[in-house]
Amino acid sequence: MKKFIPFALASLGLAAGAAAQTQPADPVMPQVTISGGRQDDMAERRNSTAGKQVYGREELDRNGDNNIGDVLKRLPGVTLGGRPGRGGEVRMRGLGSGYTQVLVNGERPPAGFSMESLSPDQVERIEVMRGPVAEHSARAIAGTINIVLRDGYQVRDVQVKASDRIEQGRHSPEVSVTIPGKQGALNYTLSASFNVNRQHDRSQTRNFDTEADGDLAKEQFLQSESAGTNKGLHLVPRLSYKFENGDTLNFQTILMHQQGRSNATSTLEQALPQLAAGVPGGPEYNLAQQGSENDVTFLRGFGNWVHRLQGPSKLDVKFGFSLGKRDSDSLRYQYNKTGTLLDRFTDTDNTRDKSINTGGKYTSPLGTGHMLAAGWELEASQRDQLRVSLDKDGKPQFAESGDNLAADTRRVALFAQDEWDITPQWSASLGARWEGIRTTSERSSGAIANTSKVFSPLLHAVWKIPGREKDQVRASLTRSYKSPTVQDLIAAPAQSRQNSATSPDRTGNPNLKPELATGLDLAYEHYLGRNGIVSISGFVRKIDDLIRRDLELRQTELGLRWVSAPFNVGKARTSGIELEAKFSLAELMDDAPQIDFRSNYSRFWSKVDGIPGPDNRLDQQAKQTANLGMDYRLKDIPLTLGASYNWTPLVRTQVSDKQRVEASRKRVLDMYALWRFDSRTQLRISANNLLADDATGYNLVYANGLAAQAASLNPTYTQWSVRLETKF
Repeated sequence: MKKFIPFALASLGLAAGAAAQTQPADPVMPQVTISGGRQDDMAERRNSTAGKQVYGREELDRNGDNNIGDVLKRLPGVTLGGRPGRGGEVRMRGLGSGYTQVLVNGERPPAGFSMESLSPDQVERIEVMRGPVAEHSARAIAGTINIVLRDGYQVRDVQVKASDRIEQGRHSPEVSVTIPGKQGALNYTLSASFNVNRQHDRSQTRNFDTEADGDLAKEQFLQSESAGTNKGLHLVPRLSYKFENGDTLNFQTILMHQQGRSNATSTLEQALPQLAAGVPGGPEYNLAQQGSENDVTFLRGFGNWVHRLQGPSKLDVKFGFSLGKRDSDSLRYQYNKTGTLLDRFTDTDNTRDKSINTGGKYTSPLGTGHMLAAGWELEASQRDQLRVSLDKDGKPQFAESGDNLAADTRRVALFAQDEWDITPQWSASLGARWEGIRTTSERSSGAIANTSKVFSPLLHAVWKIPGREKDQVRASLTRSYKSPTVQDLIAAPAQSRQNSATSPDRTGNPNLKPELATGLDLAYEHYLGRNGIVSISGFVRKIDDLIRRDLELRQTELGLRWVSAPFNVGKARTSGIELEAKFSLAELMDDAPQIDFRSNYSRFWSKVDGIPGPDNRLDQQAKQTANLGMDYRLKDIPLTLGASYNWTPLVRTQVSDKQRVEASRKRVLDMYALWRFDSRTQLRISANNLLADDATGYNLVYANGLAAQAASLNPTYTQWSVRLETKF
């Protein structure tokens, strides 16, 4: 791995050196409409005042990925949490848990929506923004990823794709179809897909308590194995109608339905002290068997009406709604070594989510070189959750079992910004956004209310260096924030089957305040040919009212238990440097092979005040991350070969003065081969997670004079896939 970082940096140097030998720079390209072409994507990035990277259909189709998560992990500065091959939360600059804002069509997806379930076939482009902009929510301390569903990108042919993924001999087939059409002034596109996902996982955990002199006071070994099948149906229709006066009405929906079943078995052995299951001081069980079923239905509608006013002025009014239904049932049996039933748990969770939103944006020229934009957003959402957890005697496992947990959230936002072309070399965007969020909840333990209000001034500027039209410098000074999630505010206690310092119960905190961050971003960009770039950027964020989970012993209805709850703990600071190089060798050298290179490397620092170092970092933020990719199109045969490699080193985080967690390094190597039979049919063979490294974790908590430790190991697996794509 030490050889890899210099190689990535060498790629940057190679690109810069080749750029010095190219012909004089072309004129700056004008603003264009995104249509999915790679050249348009780079032009959009180049001409945007606020730093924005755009990835259209070419990038989405490059590796034949089955979900958007696999596409995102290859983008500069973007990583996925979790172990390889299993997805995870999206992270920018190494930060997740609400620091990275993910939008769909410019709006935050409601509860229940899964990015992993969104197929790349249903997406027109992905926009990555390092700093917040006024028209989108400023809940983006690390940055914003906006997933734009197929809209302006018009499909001319019926497209059919059939694939099969194989992991550990288990097949996961998928078929998708896209049907375009036009009737007079009405354009429509229907995308549909059906998939079956079969998955098998194993894990091992060693829990052990160590006394001050190093002697073992307690030692347990937990081994778990699970297998499940999930079936999913997705429908994404889109309608667009153009009126005679030039107005346009667009409407698009996402309908997702998933059903899953799984079975799990776990064995728990206690070496020290050697006590029987169910005996005080002994393990809770020796053998546990669990069966689970879940049923999820999700409907999301997006719409907008664009009304042309006098001259270039226009009014864009948005509206939307969502409905979500999630039902899950599980039955768990726990036995001792002789096969005697110790306990039986039945758990049901019925959750209903609904929301409605509207908003609008007015844009109009304001004098020479100025473009004014102002708008509003209104959103109301509601969640009703009924959780029932009973033991074999029919007794509830927590006080709120059987209660209907209702939560309502109201959000209001106002924004305005001025895009100003100061000179041919200078342009700036000055904006401001005010956003207020109120969450209320009713349950048997009482009412909960939380209100947050944030004002975010935003300044972005670009300087095109005179005489070097392919070179420019960006700067941004922004205010952003991270609001507490509904779950962190009102969550009923989630009980841990093996309650301990390393496996605590989890609950919420209605008194949380939002984290506020002041940020500075700087970047230098050099564009190569039509599609290449070399850039270096840096950022700083100063955060107030940081939210972090703390661990404590509490007296509960089940007795004295370890509980993890979120609190505002103080101040933090994070900074970083990001390098990127992307270029086509054929554009820089005569008679060069058709090879496209992509590389990026990031180095991050962070520090949380009030927590001892040296690893008092933010949200398990990695110190480094790097990506390297290459695509080679052979000249004599219709074959394209490609590979991508992602590396993240071991992450060690000092969570508090008594807790430290570690996550193992992550190395992910993906490769593909694409054979084009003709302009309409192609076959793709892919291999993901070829290295199949085990994912390990470590959790250390100092409690009650002991060092409570948990070391886990989770194997990962290589996944092979074959995909046939054709057009009619």
